[in-house]
Amino acid sequence: MCSCKVKAKWESQPFACTVSMCPREGIPRLTPLVARAKFRRWRQCKPTAGRRHEPGYQGSSMLKSFRVRIIVILAALGISIGYLWATGIKLGLDLQGGMHLVLEVDDPEGTMTPEVKEGHIDQALYVLRTRIDAFGVEEPIIQKSGNDRIIVELAGLDDEEEAKRIINRQAFLEWKLVLPTTEVDQALERLDRAVVAAIGEEGLRAMGRATEAAAPDISNVDLLLGIEDDTAAAGDSAVAGLEQDAGAAEEEVAEDEPEVNLRPFTGLLNRSGGVRAPVYTVDAADVETAVEFMALDEFRRALPRGLSLQWGWDSTAVAGRYYRELYVVEEDAFLTGEQLVDATATRDPQDNQPLVTFQLNRRGGRDFREITRDNVGNHIAVVLDDEVVSAPVVNEEIGARGQIELTGAAYTEAANLALVLRAGALPVRLNIMEERLVGPSLGQDSIDQGQIAGIVGVIAVLLVMIAYYRTAGLLAVLALAIYLVLVMGGLSTLNATLTLPGIAGLILSIGMAVDANVLIFERIREELERRRAPRTAVEDGFSNALSAIVDANITTLITGLILLQFGTGPVKGFAVTLCIGIVASFFSALYVTRTLFLLYLTGKRGSDPISI
Repeated sequence: MCSCKVKAKWESQPFACTVSMCPREGIPRLTPLVARAKFRRWRQCKPTAGRRHEPGYQGSSMLKSFRVRIIVILAALGISIGYLWATGIKLGLDLQGGMHLVLEVDDPEGTMTPEVKEGHIDQALYVLRTRIDAFGVEEPIIQKSGNDRIIVELAGLDDEEEAKRIINRQAFLEWKLVLPTTEVDQALERLDRAVVAAIGEEGLRAMGRATEAAAPDISNVDLLLGIEDDTAAAGDSAVAGLEQDAGAAEEEVAEDEPEVNLRPFTGLLNRSGGVRAPVYTVDAADVETAVEFMALDEFRRALPRGLSLQWGWDSTAVAGRYYRELYVVEEDAFLTGEQLVDATATRDPQDNQPLVTFQLNRRGGRDFREITRDNVGNHIAVVLDDEVVSAPVVNEEIGARGQIELTGAAYTEAANLALVLRAGALPVRLNIMEERLVGPSLGQDSIDQGQIAGIVGVIAVLLVMIAYYRTAGLLAVLALAIYLVLVMGGLSTLNATLTLPGIAGLILSIGMAVDANVLIFERIREELERRRAPRTAVEDGFSNALSAIVDANITTLITGLILLQFGTGPVKGFAVTLCIGIVASFFSALYVTRTLFLLYLTGKRGSDPISI
């Protein structure tokens, strides 16, 4: 707007119009109008009281206050830079390194319907999210794939194996009464016959169980596990009883073949007892064989009703040898993790051993109190995923609060156990169908290659813009720099994760931002070719290009939102940066570039040409 107060008279002709110019500054007072009727219009310029006129004119869609534009742009830059400085940008699995897992519902019999599987998956998603969030992984990706699979992506892990154990642990917690080993002693011979009947002599030879086992050596085990002399003596007599002749079940074999072991299962057992609860122990080298025997249907049918054999959760070192403990427990649990309210890792103030303290709900506390009252002096097994975590002796009645002892374990194991107990049990067992680890060195290579591709692409675009549009191209380059800061700030503000496909989406959105500037500049050139004044040409150029820019970006934004909602993995990473980039390109092209043009025009007289 010019700073004088000269009245403008507009005369419209049938196919043309005359433009009244400001005699002082040569600025058009009004946009020329083409009409068939003559009309008179009066307009008075806005006095500026000695300061330069503000850019713009009445009827334009841009903000009348140039100062407000600058404040808005600086505020957006300040917020973006502030978030970038404070939180940075989180890198995805392909850039930072980490683990990719595909979990599937375990249904070997194929008895679950798709609806049941989907229900289990939905519940498992909640449990896994709770566990992983408590584990401290930033920006994990946990999502459903189909109705029976879950995809888990964890970036920047320090301990992949521990994370995998936490994810895949079913965390089904039970409390069971421990029974004395004498409950099984009378059934041992029947168990051996069941194994021989199921596997056969040839099968035993193939498994390396062809020679008759020597009497189990339990002296070292008993000594270090704190067993009293009378208990050890009882163990010796029981083992001696196991060495009786198998009788009619034994067959003659050829001289070049070893004698078949007719005690394939009991020959693996050592007896233990005393302060650690009555248990059998099995040499670590024989555990796999014992597990195969125990999985046989014939073996399970031969077990006495109402009891089961369950392994201890870790090996026990005795005189340089490792053993696994095998507990005899009641088959049915008297309490489960469904009654668990809270679990916390701590240390025993006396011996500094890790503990997990737990709290039960009202019903669980009542049941636990009744059971412990009736079993003072007996052992109770804390069973997690079919493994006995501990089997403490009941010294007194226990209510809603108790503790799980983890003798010999690290404190981190206690903390992770408390974590999975708080999150709850998985509704169904999940199998790892696919596992992929991405090392940080590979991630750094991806970052380097992505940076090189991005820098080369951006520089090439900028050079073309400057060479083709000259000063206007420089303004577009400056607007593009502001655009990049806004996109990075948007990623940081929204706590989004930047992935390698996300870098591709970022480069694509840069191209779209440049395309918007190209549309604007071409419209401005068209207006200048019609001999419009520079300011009028700029305003009309932005107005005429608006519809094309909006249409192109809106359609792409809709596509990006669909990919963001339904895409997974790399597709979702691409969609995140694409959507943020499109929104930023709107602001950059229609607001930042326009403001820079107005700033450029304020330093020129109205009739001076512009470089475009």
